[in-house]
Amino acid sequence: MKIRQVTYFLVLCEELSFTRAARRCGVAQPSLTRAIQLLEQENGGRLFERSNSRVRLTDLGALVHPDLVRISQSTENM
Repeated sequence: MKIRQVTYFLVLCEELSFTRAARRCGVAQPSLTRAIQLLEQENGGRLFERSNSRVRLTDLGALVHPDLVRISQSTENM
C-alpha cells in the first residue's frame, strides 16, 4: 500500500466521484482508478460500489476507512 493510494481513497470517500477526486488530486481519472483497483486487490475486495450515477463505500471500504484515516494522519504528523 502506498500513501498515494490512501490519499486517493480518502478523497474519493469525500467526493464520491472518480472525476472530482482525480481533479482534486491533480491526476488523470484512469490513474486514480488504477490506484484504487490496486488498493482493492491488496485488501481482498471492492472498496467502492460503482455505477454510472454514483460511487459509494462497500462494507469492506467502510471497514478499512478508519485505518486509512489513521495512516494518513500519522504520515501528516511525521
